Amino acid sequence: MAHITVLGGTGYAGSTIVAAAAGKGHRVVSVSRTLPGSPLTGVEYHTGDVADDAVLAAAVQDADVVVSALSPRGALEGAGVLRAIEATVAALAKDAGTRFGVVGGAGSLLVAEGGPRLADTEAFPAAFKAEADEMAGVLDDLLAGDPALDWFFVSPAAGFGAWAPGEATGHYRIGGDVLLVDANGNSEISGADFGTAVVAEIEQPAHHRARFSVAY
Repeated sequence: MAHITVLGGTGYAGSTIVAAAAGKGHRVVSVSRTLPGSPLTGVEYHTGDVADDAVLAAAVQDADVVVSALSPRGALEGAGVLRAIEATVAALAKDAGTRFGVVGGAGSLLVAEGGPRLADTEAFPAAFKAEADEMAGVLDDLLAGDPALDWFFVSPAAGFGAWAPGEATGHYRIGGDVLLVDANGNSEISGADFGTAVVAEIEQPAHHRARFSVAY
């Protein structure tokens, strides 16, 4: 059993990881600004502001893995805001010997080998371009960071979100830096299957200091 702390554990992506980890019997701690309306049995819910270094230090303490499912929205919106927070978590995790995982969006994935990034294509919604750039910056920082930190960065399919929760199938594909699409050109993953894939990476690490992607 692992001690898994999820930053942003009550958000969409974070809640899928929390649910999957709790379902596998892990000790799960969720850190978020507010408590969920329907807490899961066996999950420890903590509230706090991730802009507070003391909150981040407490989240990393004693954890085997800290997963950040934070999004550059609301109080975390703005160029460099979330990027700085993730850098702080990375430094704390390195010092504690804790593995660090980050949930990024699909925007930083390449549409084909050699590029371009999905976020740099005409089809990508302009409203989400700044978010994609921020998460791409987080990935760049991890790649250039201290090699003593064991981290993974996971990008879900393009069609991942609360608007398309889907159903648990127990099946998914793991890719790398290129957007995964099916035979019809669709890129999708349900919340439940995404959470399962992230927990599988925690239980049996296959990606060290690397990004992977998840889709059907």
